[in-house]
Amino acid sequence: MKRIKVIIMGAAGRDFHNFNTIYRDNELFEVICFTATQIPNIDGRKYPAELAGKLYPQGIPIYPETELVQLIRKNNVDEVVFAYSDVSYNYVMTKASMVVAAGAHFKVLGARPTMVKSTVPVVAVVAVRTGSGKSQTSRRVCKILRDMGKRVVAIRHPMPYGDLVKQKVQRYASLDDLVKFECTVEEMEEYEPHIVNGTIIYAGVDYEAILRQAEREADVIVWDGGNNDMSFYQPDITITVADPHRPGHEVSYYPGASNIILANVVVINKVESAAKENIAIVRKNIQALNPNATIVEAASPISVENEALIRGKRVLVVEDGPTLTHGEMAYGAGILAARKFGASQIIDPRPWIVDSIAETFKKYPSIGTLLPAMGYGGKQIHDLETTINRVECDTVIIGTPIDLRRIIKMNKPSVRVQYELDETTKPDLKEILHNFLKNYKGR
Repeated sequence: MKRIKVIIMGAAGRDFHNFNTIYRDNELFEVICFTATQIPNIDGRKYPAELAGKLYPQGIPIYPETELVQLIRKNNVDEVVFAYSDVSYNYVMTKASMVVAAGAHFKVLGARPTMVKSTVPVVAVVAVRTGSGKSQTSRRVCKILRDMGKRVVAIRHPMPYGDLVKQKVQRYASLDDLVKFECTVEEMEEYEPHIVNGTIIYAGVDYEAILRQAEREADVIVWDGGNNDMSFYQPDITITVADPHRPGHEVSYYPGASNIILANVVVINKVESAAKENIAIVRKNIQALNPNATIVEAASPISVENEALIRGKRVLVVEDGPTLTHGEMAYGAGILAARKFGASQIIDPRPWIVDSIAETFKKYPSIGTLLPAMGYGGKQIHDLETTINRVECDTVIIGTPIDLRRIIKMNKPSVRVQYELDETTKPDLKEILHNFLKNYKGR
């Protein structure tokens, strides 16, 4: 029987999970390769034989997405599976048009077939876009559950940028584990806040293997999603975070709208800094897609260690990298802090950027007068440090989820911005989660 030839388009996350759940050891299909985009330095390697299963003893190659059309034609590919997130509908259909014109079918996989079932309750926290506030929502959920006396384990959406075999299952219980697993800045931004708050967090590549290990020490699993991807696990309750600073994106970005439709609860975040008319637009769109969802409004109030380092100062603002790049946000917590605490000037870093940071600005020219905290490897971390130390400013405002000063030496004063989720309407997440566990009947 002729096997169906498949290419999986991805970004080192959903693509590997779709392969593991649908295609690994499935003799109906022959996965020719993965393609890679969004994240630097993830192409040019292989999905290793140790993870690929019996049908792929040589592993599976990973090519740049720019070679997709040639790969379809060269290998007579039958189907191309789109498997990454945080992209507009127009972007997805542009890729679909390329694939169809090259002679292959274009597919996206359904939520349910790719969701692994757990033996313990799963709370999924997902979003409509990168930078919506999903991470602080996940931390809030974990705290509520811990305060209820539950053993909580968070499992984070994958970011496997290193040795995939070594990253099959990763468990983080202390900051030393970040060093042990040679984490990038992007990984630390997601793992460190959970660790500091006392939550064990898992991540890696093989998410069924991860789940089975995590279940041994958990009363409740919290899925901490990445970008605006759907949960890898079958949730018992889904909490989707929406962003009124980008009204309309909840119905025009893939697969964020799917997360709205799947939601039991939608958190409209950042209401303290968003325009009322934009909050109303988001609420209306939620109700149109999912009239049964409970809507919770929440603020993300910011605080800093020392306001005096901002007031009247010329500041360099360093923001979360993915939020500024493929997240397409024009500002983050750092800019809000600069405005709130009276900075005299926000310094444009572009005259001082070097090497890989300059490449990031070239790829994402709309970043503007901010510095994205890019750190997908040692080279980028070095370039980020060099750029920060070259910029002529009085103070560096760190708007990233982690304290960059722990990994970067800065030659000028700096101040870190912190923010947590604060629900402003009822029912709030505490009441919702109490009722969820009270009524949970098991699987």
